[in-house]
Amino acid sequence: MYSVLDNPIWNALNTTDNDKNIGHKNFAFFDAEIAPFIGMPLWDEANQKELFKHVPNNRSWFLLIGSEVDFINEIDIVFSLPLYQLICFNPSKAPLPKKEIDIVPLNKSHVDEMIALTQLTKPGPFTKRTIEFGGYYGMFEKGKLVAMGGERLHVDRYTEISAICTHPDYQGLGYAAKITHYLASNVIRKGHTPFLHVRTDNVKAIDVYKRLGFEIRTKIYFYILKKL
Repeated sequence: MYSVLDNPIWNALNTTDNDKNIGHKNFAFFDAEIAPFIGMPLWDEANQKELFKHVPNNRSWFLLIGSEVDFINEIDIVFSLPLYQLICFNPSKAPLPKKEIDIVPLNKSHVDEMIALTQLTKPGPFTKRTIEFGGYYGMFEKGKLVAMGGERLHVDRYTEISAICTHPDYQGLGYAAKITHYLASNVIRKGHTPFLHVRTDNVKAIDVYKRLGFEIRTKIYFYILKKL
């Protein structure tokens, strides 16, 4: 039923996010300053060989795919990791953080702070133009960005929630749970279904997401690739 989510990058760049596709009819990718993601309908040997005839050689590429890939020898697997893909149909009641804090929209004036926070907490790739995916929100303490999250891939009527992170000095206060619930509720109000990805060994985060109404849909494989 949710097969479009098994190949989310390819399907996003050929549906809602197709205005950001700078690839070819047989493969799709974003500008490096938006996201390092690349996708193809099939990752077989013939397509892989064709792919690296056409893409820039000086980039590392990130792939999310619903099954393990047998890569050709010309491709260097820089990093690989299994993830869970979670999906939410009915978010639970909004969580109450340990202290009151407002969630505010983020814009291009906040990008430097957003990059600094994501570099510190490493929730996933975030670069100068990632904010163009839209729907980014944050929390501030004494004028400092301490938690954030937003939207990334848009696959038909599914919207990925991403870049959820909290500054180490402010963890344990419930900020990540609150902003995740806020984002998921926004997506659902638009008539879409939120989904997200998390490391399979990140038990703490998985527990939080489940309490918010998310459920594990499937395992997704994450790769960082580079042409040899």
